[in-house]
Amino acid sequence: TPEYVTKDTDILAAFRVTPQPGVPPEEAGAAVAAESSTGTWTAVWTDGLTSLDRYKGRCYHIEPVAGEENQYIAYVAYPLDLFE
Repeated sequence: TPEYVTKDTDILAAFRVTPQPGVPPEEAGAAVAAESSTGTWTAVWTDGLTSLDRYKGRCYHIEPVAGEENQYIAYVAYPLDLFE
């Protein structure tokens, strides 16, 4: 979500990602944000029980790693409420 503005209460993280061939870096960053917060690679019956929008991580910035081909730093913001 490139238009996302981080909040003072967000927990910020940076991940080094290498997208698979044909996958845009923004999509890879969004996948990391989703999988590390509310997402999963499989369908789960509990998906509809909670408003995921409130708890999901958001990839708010991506930048290439200097001198490395097809490697990026994905910056992800997590809402504090995601953590217990």
